[in-house]
Amino acid sequence: MRILVLQHVAVEHPGSLRQFLEEDGHEWVAIELDEGEKLPNPDHFDALWVMGGPMDVWEEDRYPWIAEEKAFIRENVGNRGMPFLGLCLGHQLLAASLGGEVGPSAKPEVGVMPVQLTEAGATGVLFDGLPESFNVLQWHSAEVKRMPEGARCLATSPDCAVQAMAWHTRAYSAQFHIEVEADTLSNWNKISQYSDALEKTLGENGAVQLQAACTGEMQNFSSMAERVYINWLQATSVA
Repeated sequence: MRILVLQHVAVEHPGSLRQFLEEDGHEWVAIELDEGEKLPNPDHFDALWVMGGPMDVWEEDRYPWIAEEKAFIRENVGNRGMPFLGLCLGHQLLAASLGGEVGPSAKPEVGVMPVQLTEAGATGVLFDGLPESFNVLQWHSAEVKRMPEGARCLATSPDCAVQAMAWHTRAYSAQFHIEVEADTLSNWNKISQYSDALEKTLGENGAVQLQAACTGEMQNFSSMAERVYINWLQATSVA
């Protein structure tokens, strides 16, 4: 399998998912949109992954390539049924590209926090094998306000109604991060928008607190990532 990965900042890559792809013999090709790399011919790929980033889906004036990315997702996922996985910004881009609505969060989420599976999530494929409530890394100040037609909410939290989403049968996304590695926080905290949000939400010692929280959950994060990865392959039938 050959996966096209759209990145919006170099340090937000597939993270721990890279190991699973390598072990299974799958190839992934990153396109760094924020560095001006152009979208490739989608016919050369079997699936599309869209990662996170510090920009917002509505900032097309500041980041003109966002409009092109939305059109790419709309055509290849919405019209052609390309298997899809989106995380954080990728989750929001899926919703915005297919007719949903994304806006600023009433209460930003930064930290290790629990999410709760909905009935659709608990009985569906993507989170099969996970408990109905589990801890995840959150780091966002925007959210899906309205899902596109044909979408189902798979997970929720008190401050963010749409934590995970399925659109029809081959597109899945999550507002939270499943790809966490040991150096994820230190790398992301070098991005000013992220470090500012972290300090505003958790205080000046927030980075230390969050690192400690993630270290304590790292084994669970790794197990969750592998399970979701396997389930995504099964759900989208691209293995």
